[in-house]
Amino acid sequence: GARTVKIRTGLVLEPTSGALGKMLPLFKLGVGGKLGNGKQWWSWITLHDQIKAICYLLEKEIEGPVNLVSPNPATNQEFTAALARALRRPALIPVPSFALKIALGGFSSEILGSKKVLPKKLSDSGFEFDYPHLAPALGALINEK
Repeated sequence: GARTVKIRTGLVLEPTSGALGKMLPLFKLGVGGKLGNGKQWWSWITLHDQIKAICYLLEKEIEGPVNLVSPNPATNQEFTAALARALRRPALIPVPSFALKIALGGFSSEILGSKKVLPKKLSDSGFEFDYPHLAPALGALINEK
């Protein structure tokens, strides 16, 4: 039979779309902040590393589920602080859980839920991330925009 790979991805970081694209304008204005209690894990990957990993998977004999996430997930609070530092802006305005539930309905569980996922199969196969750490990844993405 054909080799099957099931890609499972985390939060894909790209400055003009997705979650980061929605967060950047608020953070640039200095009105960003943690979501809920900020303790929820966010497993993330840059779009660059995601594309690189997909190309890698096409060439390797890897099968089954593969987590396309950075080897260094961050809590929402850590993500918020790193983004604020990268933009040299404060991140002092937290968004309470109830406000997210009102504004986003059922989707709020995706933001407030916690999933600490690691790329074990990808890392064990020898894949090397260009952006394994959040701060340099955010710095590169912000300068790229």
